[in-house]
Amino acid sequence: MSLLAAEDFTSAVFTGTWTPARGGDAEVVSPSSGAVLGRTGIADAEDVREAAARAAKAQRDWAATSYEQRAAVMRRAGDLLEAHEQEITGWLRREGGAAAGMAGFQVHVAASECFEAAALASQPHGEILRTAKPRLSFSRQVPAGVVGVIAPFNVPLILGIRSVAPALALGNAVILKPDPRTAICGGAVLAEAFRQAGVPEGVLQVLPGGIEAGEALVADPHVRVISFTGSTPAGRKVGEAAARHLKRAHLELGGNSPLVVLDDAALDSAASIGAWGSFLHQGQICMTTGRHLVHESVADDYVERLAAKAEALVVGSTEEDGAALGPIIDAGQRDKIHHLVTSSVQHGARLRAGGTYQDLYYRPTVLDRVNPETPAYAEEVFGPVAPVVRFSSVDELVELANSTEYGLSLGVVTTNPMRGMEIADRIPSGIVHINDQTVDDEAVAPFGGVGYSGTGSRFGGTRANLEAFTETQWITMQADPARYPF
Repeated sequence: MSLLAAEDFTSAVFTGTWTPARGGDAEVVSPSSGAVLGRTGIADAEDVREAAARAAKAQRDWAATSYEQRAAVMRRAGDLLEAHEQEITGWLRREGGAAAGMAGFQVHVAASECFEAAALASQPHGEILRTAKPRLSFSRQVPAGVVGVIAPFNVPLILGIRSVAPALALGNAVILKPDPRTAICGGAVLAEAFRQAGVPEGVLQVLPGGIEAGEALVADPHVRVISFTGSTPAGRKVGEAAARHLKRAHLELGGNSPLVVLDDAALDSAASIGAWGSFLHQGQICMTTGRHLVHESVADDYVERLAAKAEALVVGSTEEDGAALGPIIDAGQRDKIHHLVTSSVQHGARLRAGGTYQDLYYRPTVLDRVNPETPAYAEEVFGPVAPVVRFSSVDELVELANSTEYGLSLGVVTTNPMRGMEIADRIPSGIVHINDQTVDDEAVAPFGGVGYSGTGSRFGGTRANLEAFTETQWITMQADPARYPF
C-alpha cells in the first residue's frame, strides 16, 4: 500500500484533511524530464489565516497529551517514512531532481529526525532555581504554540521535517509551507506520514504557496515562532517582518563555505572531499563548498585531480539509475549559475572543467586562478561550481576565508588535525569539519550559521530544539499566601 494517493493531494492543501486551495493550483514538474507529475494546491493568505486559527485551537489539546503519546506518534511517523522509502525516494528523484543516493539520504535523515523527536518529548524541561524567599522556584519549557515552517526546494524533506518533528514533539501545532516546486516530496509526504502516524486534525497543516502565503504566515498573530530556511535576502525580509510582529524567527540562510587544503594534505583524498563538497546534489545545498582555498605548493596538483573527478562524473536524469548529478531545479537557477561562471572567466578565472550545460543539466565545473573579486567566489553560486583560490601563508588563508559575510560551514584538510583546529579557531563558522568537506547533517547535532548565514544553531540536537520551539516560564509556589504592607 502506498503512502500517497494522487487523488488526495491533487490541487489541494492539507488542513488535517486534503482541502481545495483558495489560491488555485500549479503543475508539479519533473526537472529531469519536464513531465507534469501532478498538480498541487497553492495556498493564499486566507488559507493561511484559517489554518492558523485552526492550529491555535488544536494545539491546546495536543499540548495536553502525555509525552508518551506524542513520542509514540513520532516513532510511528519515522517507521512510516522508512517503510515507504522506495516510494518517497521516487518522488525526491522525479520532483526534486535528487540522485538516488541523495534521495535515500534524505529519507534516512527524515526518519532519524522523527526518532530523535520522540526522545525529545521525554527530556527534562525545567530546573529548580535558587530563591531568597521560603518557596519553591523553578522554570519550565512550555510549547510556543503555533510554529510556522517555511522550507525551500533544494533538500525539501530534511529541511521541512527538521523543524516539524521537534516542534510537534514538544506540543506545538505546525503550519508547513513548502516550496511549490517540491510540494509533494517536501509537503504531501510529511502530511500523510504524520496523519497516518496519528497527529490529530489541525495540529499539522501543509500549505504550499508563494510570497503571499509566506507573508501571511509571518504576520498571523496565532503564529508565535517562524522557522525559515532559504536565501539570505529572503531571510532578511522574514526576520524584519517577524520583528515587527514581536515573534521569534529562526533563520538558516545561505552560505559560501570554504574548504581549506593545507600544504600537508593527501591530495587524492582532498580532491575527493572537494568534489563531493562542491558537486553533491548539483551544488544546491546551503553548505556546499563554495570556495576551495588551497596552499600554492599543492594547488596545481589539486586542481588537476579535482578537474579529473569533475570530468568523470555522470550527469543525467535522476529518474533513472547511474547519474551522479541530476538537473538544476529550473532554468532561472541554471542561468544564474552560468552567468556567474562565464563572468568569472571574463574576469580572469581559468576554466578547467565544465562550464557547459544541456537543458537543466549543468556539468560540474572547476575554476582555477580565482580571486576574491571573481563573481563565482564573491557570491553564493548554488550550483556545481568549484572556485579555487591559492594562498601562501596561514595569515593570508584566514584573511581569504573571512572575506565573506557568510559563516555556515568550514572544512580543513590536513594530516595534523590540531593544526586544522588552530586555523578553525580563527574563522567564524557555525559548523567545522576537520578532514571532511562542508556538507553534513545529523539529527542529533546542532545546525546553523553565523553572520549572513543565519541566527545560529537553531535546528537539531536537544538543547537547540528546546530553545527553538518552547518558551521559558518562571513559576513559584509557597505554602501560605504572601503578606505585604499594603
